[in-house]
Amino acid sequence: MRDGEDRLLYVGKSKALRSRVRSYFRDGQALSPRIALMVRQVVEIEFIVTDSESEALALESNLIKTHQPHFNVLLKDDKKYPYLCITWSEDYPRIFITRRRRLRSSRDRFYGPYVDVGLLRRTLSIVKRVFPLRQRPQPVHRDRTCLNYDIGRCPGVCQRRISPDDYHATLQRVAMIFQGRNDELLELLKEQMLRSAERLDFEAAARVRDQLQGLELLTADQKMTLPDAAVARDVIALAADDRVAAVQLFQVRAGKLVGRLGYTADATAADPGTILQRVLEEHYSQVDPVEIPPEVLLQHPLPEQELLEGWLRQRRGRKVVLLTPQRQQKAELIELVVRNAGFELARAQRGAEQQQLALEDLAQLLDLDQPPRRIEGYDISHIQGSDAVASQVVFVEGLPAKQHYRRYRLRSSSIGAGHSDDFMAMAEIMRRRFRRWSEAKAGGADLAELRRRGGSSLHTDGFGDWPDVVMIDGGKGQLSAVMEALRELDLAADLRVCSLAKQREEVFLPGEAQPLESEAEQLGVQLLRRLRDEAHRFAVSFHRQQRGERMTRSRLSDIPGLGPKRVRDLLAHFRSVDAIQLASAEQIAACPGVGPALAAQIHAYFHPAEVDG
Repeated sequence: MRDGEDRLLYVGKSKALRSRVRSYFRDGQALSPRIALMVRQVVEIEFIVTDSESEALALESNLIKTHQPHFNVLLKDDKKYPYLCITWSEDYPRIFITRRRRLRSSRDRFYGPYVDVGLLRRTLSIVKRVFPLRQRPQPVHRDRTCLNYDIGRCPGVCQRRISPDDYHATLQRVAMIFQGRNDELLELLKEQMLRSAERLDFEAAARVRDQLQGLELLTADQKMTLPDAAVARDVIALAADDRVAAVQLFQVRAGKLVGRLGYTADATAADPGTILQRVLEEHYSQVDPVEIPPEVLLQHPLPEQELLEGWLRQRRGRKVVLLTPQRQQKAELIELVVRNAGFELARAQRGAEQQQLALEDLAQLLDLDQPPRRIEGYDISHIQGSDAVASQVVFVEGLPAKQHYRRYRLRSSSIGAGHSDDFMAMAEIMRRRFRRWSEAKAGGADLAELRRRGGSSLHTDGFGDWPDVVMIDGGKGQLSAVMEALRELDLAADLRVCSLAKQREEVFLPGEAQPLESEAEQLGVQLLRRLRDEAHRFAVSFHRQQRGERMTRSRLSDIPGLGPKRVRDLLAHFRSVDAIQLASAEQIAACPGVGPALAAQIHAYFHPAEVDG
């Protein structure tokens, strides 16, 4: 499925294509919010015919892995579980923890998602002490190494003291830890230590010995030891209520639990066996073949178990068995995973209950007929008027809905360096945000009908973003400016607007001289505070980005003969001004559109001492 800009939204497979596609587009069909959002964007559907179901499964897996369609990701980007990323596409890959699984290159790899965040951080900390790895995204010094190189923590990446091939070889050993191949790595290092000692290279042998000791410390940190150490296996189970399913996947290698991964899925979309199958398909499509174990224990039988077995066998190159045990140790292992999934589900339920209570409290505070579904928050960010921007953040059902966030560059000519006006800025944003709705109302449209239609996935006319509550970061002054703008749009009576003042966390309503009677710690006000803090974070980050780009442009624009297009080409090629500064003239000349003469001029700008010499 593709959208209007030809971007890939979703990849799926089906034996009965017609009924599968129709299920998305029936009027009145109860779709989850995620799928409803997807259906609104679908403009074109492509299909590929295969000879067998196994070919369809392999093709689906390859397409998802290559293109990473947004709506194929089972684990929502709710900042719950983190991944470990290694950027294999770079000459000197970075290794870091992230909560966003979005590939910039098909060669980059994500390991996880990890449920135990503390254990993941400790593991990465030990790994960075044991192996000499790149410690910083940018170098500290332009022309020399830093302290990390002197103490053996970094191999001198910034000054290329190690070749990219050798550094990749080090990272490949590190990756084995996060693939659950600790024992295999230990054997590999022991062999290397013995070979170094036989060559009388005792210094190299000592370095490997230190790595072995660090890895033994790492494996000693495992939380439990399980029976039957001879078999590597994955164990998967779930716990679900009527809305969400919490899935746990335990990775057991050599009798030890080396990883506990977590997924969440829509429990209304499929039965437990189908959910487990989709999780396994997604998980194993993202891992290297060596990470696939010979045995996978299942809580429920899968609808296409033989098909999945064949696909896994083909990927691994060896036999893979899927079992649903009923007795003895394997069944007890399933029960262990089920209990952990139950704990995760209970935690999610407690969070959902708190969100519902907060929405109900906010509805009572603002005198709404029902708890608000969509709440929008706005904030302004600038430094004395320079690089002035605004943010719009959206909470749906009490949770951040980042796909609806918007950023604004302020256009008012009276707002600039040395002169700021937050009241005027907020009024400008309101006019821009709700102009389309104002024009529809002026044209005779029924706003209530537009809002009702906006909840259906079949209507894609752009009128699906009406907020139940609009919150302004500020006091009575900002609120008055916003209401004046909404009166110009003839929407003041249709929108429910409030403001939240920072110092005392007071809530103001239009036309009221005094704040509402509320407490800073009551649930409804806490929800508004989270919305306000998120709007502030989003505005500040955008302001910093704009300021950084302006400063970057100004540095490169000082170079004679370097116009805006070549500045963009250089930044796209090197990704930062620091990288351009560290590059040689030959490396700069390799950038598209930059010839040797201009490259020499750019290099001379950053290295005037060399030219003078």
